[in-house]
Amino acid sequence: MANINGLIAEKPVVIFSRSSCSMSHAIKTLISSFGANPTIYELDEIANGRQIERELVQLGCQPSVPAVFIGQQLVGGAKQVMSLQVQNQLGQLLRRAGAIWV
Repeated sequence: MANINGLIAEKPVVIFSRSSCSMSHAIKTLISSFGANPTIYELDEIANGRQIERELVQLGCQPSVPAVFIGQQLVGGAKQVMSLQVQNQLGQLLRRAGAIWV
């Protein structure tokens, strides 16, 4: 988990993704639509991507991408993020993490 902890430290929103994953694209677009500027790690484009993916699975991410961290806390994958959006809680979570100000 050291890899993940280092990558999410002091960043309000981090998304672990794969460049070819349509669900990852949808989640990145949704979070960006709030005005947030998430830090995005494309696991198929970074050297230690497979190791990070294994760590995400150990954390309970199934499938491993997209994996969203807000305020250094694992929110989950696409299903969990979409659920927060439907319940009007995603914007509040982004505000509390300092990712957006409005």
